[in-house]
Amino acid sequence: MKQLLIVYHSLTGGTQQLVQAAAGGARHAAPGVQVRVLTAPRAGPHDVLAADACLFAAPENLAAIAGLMKDFFDRCYYPVLGRIEGRPYATLICAGSDGSGAARQIERICTGWRLKAAAPPLIVCTDAQTPEEILAPKRIAPDELKRAEDLGAALAAGMALGIF
Repeated sequence: MKQLLIVYHSLTGGTQQLVQAAAGGARHAAPGVQVRVLTAPRAGPHDVLAADACLFAAPENLAAIAGLMKDFFDRCYYPVLGRIEGRPYATLICAGSDGSGAARQIERICTGWRLKAAAPPLIVCTDAQTPEEILAPKRIAPDELKRAEDLGAALAAGMALGIF
């Protein structure tokens, strides 16, 4: 059975809502694909090695991926380097404004691993700009959750069909 690994961090709940939608879409679209969802602190190199594809999801903090996602990549980068080339990946970013810095950072890491992007990064903007808005619990709009669900479904369906 093929395995889709979803690794994420969420401080205010926005990224977690997107991950739940993506995981649901993946499970619905391809019941034969095992979907594993792990928080960044719990995921390690053995999880990445066991996966046939990955979905990385993070909030953007100060134009970069959140620290716990960076820690995940730091812990996993060299132990899996040279052992996962060609596997597909996708990215979900929950940002207060732009999100491109975090997406670019994940893309650079995945390029180093020689992974193949299965889709463009999905960036969801919450428009949180003040310290109070940034730290407040997030509620992701239904249309944005649908985009995440569709991304998870497309990634899992592509795995099940052998497209990637």
